[in-house]
Amino acid sequence: IMVLGHTKCGAMAGATQTMLSAQKAAENGEPVKPAAIEQKTTLEKLLHGLGTVAKQAQNELNPGATADQIAAHTVNVNVFSGMARLLSYSEIIREKVKSGEVELHGAVYDIVSGKVTFLGQHPLQMCL
Repeated sequence: IMVLGHTKCGAMAGATQTMLSAQKAAENGEPVKPAAIEQKTTLEKLLHGLGTVAKQAQNELNPGATADQIAAHTVNVNVFSGMARLLSYSEIIREKVKSGEVELHGAVYDIVSGKVTFLGQHPLQMCL
């Protein structure tokens, strides 16, 4: 099974911008209102939900990383997040990976060059 992300992903860029905007609002002392979250569009809710992936990507980079650098790394982090979800929530996949019958790998497709960078297996797979 291959979990495949792609470069220049609009969802990851949007999630990064949403996360950075929330950080800036918090730094400026602006309160986050739960009711405001409920009134967001479906797309805004999706991007907000991907904020933890963007935040993890930001934490893995050097302080001062640009939004573009964070968004690019968010693609990789999201691939590993998807792999973790498969291992956590799909008993069938987890058991087949554990037995060696199926392998689970991550990769990123570069939409400019057409090349695929293989990221390997998720570290959780060693714990199965």
